[in-house]
Amino acid sequence: MKRFYPTIRVFGVLLTGFSLTMLVPLLLSWFWQDGAISAYDEAFLVSLGSGLGLWWAARHEKQELKVRDGFLLVVMVWTLLPVYAGLPLIFQLNISFTDAYFEAVSGLTTTGATVLPNLDKLPMSINLWRGMLVWMGGMGLIVLAVAVLPLLGIGGRQMFKAETPGPMKDSQLTPRLTQTAKGLWVVYGGITLACIVGLRLAGMTWFDAVMHSFTTMGLGGFSSHDASFGHWNSPAIEAVTIFFMLLAGINFATHFLVVHGRSLKPYRHDPEVFWYLVVVVGSVVGIAIYLAVLDVYPDFTTALRFSAFNVVSIATTTGFANTDYNVWPMFAPLWMLFLCSFATSAGSTGGGIKMIRAIILYKQIYRELIRAMHPSAIWPVRVGGGPVAQNVLTAVLAFGFAYMCLIVALTLLMAFSGLDIITAFSAVVASINNTGPGLNQVGPATTFEVLSDFQTWVCTFAMLLGRLEIFTLLVVMTPAFWRK
Repeated sequence: MKRFYPTIRVFGVLLTGFSLTMLVPLLLSWFWQDGAISAYDEAFLVSLGSGLGLWWAARHEKQELKVRDGFLLVVMVWTLLPVYAGLPLIFQLNISFTDAYFEAVSGLTTTGATVLPNLDKLPMSINLWRGMLVWMGGMGLIVLAVAVLPLLGIGGRQMFKAETPGPMKDSQLTPRLTQTAKGLWVVYGGITLACIVGLRLAGMTWFDAVMHSFTTMGLGGFSSHDASFGHWNSPAIEAVTIFFMLLAGINFATHFLVVHGRSLKPYRHDPEVFWYLVVVVGSVVGIAIYLAVLDVYPDFTTALRFSAFNVVSIATTTGFANTDYNVWPMFAPLWMLFLCSFATSAGSTGGGIKMIRAIILYKQIYRELIRAMHPSAIWPVRVGGGPVAQNVLTAVLAFGFAYMCLIVALTLLMAFSGLDIITAFSAVVASINNTGPGLNQVGPATTFEVLSDFQTWVCTFAMLLGRLEIFTLLVVMTPAFWRK
């Protein structure tokens, strides 16, 4: 047990820091007098006490974390922090632990699926807390910790590699990892601030602008209204949100390089950006034409408006909606679910396998076709002007296979529990891709409240798998990990 003390110590520090974030909705609850003060009081004390207790118990274990410790810490953060994040919901809304944990995991993993009805009637501080969870989870609490923990004498390289999305985890943007993490957060915070101002100018109140900027930049999709963006029915608000959803779907390392170098060249050199925009914009136009031809909307302009918002929202794994696209002809929502599986860039706040893996998989398939016709040909897989290392190719192929197998297995499990196949499949895909709404019973006009506790836990597990990119979580679940 003692070998886990360094990890426990760091987790205690993280939990203590996380408890302090509850002071924001606590103070605002006191200011707004929304009746939720006692929920945050209790949740804050429990979280702070637990964090300090864990730190105190292992305070003398200050050695550097090993690779195994980094994986364990990441999994502890994403599986245990939601326990504490869900406490205000339990204390204030009197919901079950299963529902509170699901809601908290959905927020921190930036999924945006909800089990809460009557969002318009929730205390403002509860909705703000939900938005904060998405925002904090968006860039990753571990990346934030990497900027702070070195000050405490704790290295963070192993944690950063386990947390960073995408297959190429060894690249750094600045010579020091701490500077990298800080730079990413500065860019993330700056774009969030611009989004807040944009939504306010477009017509939202300050509260809604802050809440929805948090969930837009985190690509989480939580809203303070049951009708989501249908509440405003505003093309201006939708246009601003589309722009920032598209920004959040691009690698934040690329944004950092653009800001740091004061040049747009990094966007042109990023191998993902071109295909990301081509796929998303092409899908927007294609689905708009499809809806207009089938007379779902009276004219192409209206079809383009609803196609643009909902396709971008689902493709970037945000999960907002301005209409019930569940009633569209089935091809359109199914295509949108397909997009959420791969459209966003590695290093963004989106989910799915990421565009870089999709590009590598496509080029690997093309290489195999060439080699089938010309067995002696040397045809390396190239991305961004350089060849992809064999270990990266192997990892991407293994990831793709595991991803498909898990979707099939979890879908069958959901169908076995009594769900129709469309609901089962879309709930799993929406969860493992951290998208939010699915189809049929879990469509954009409903919530995941219709699921049984067992089905809710399956979706919760899928969300954690998606946020931790499958292997980070599965590694900790193997017996070999726990052997000395």
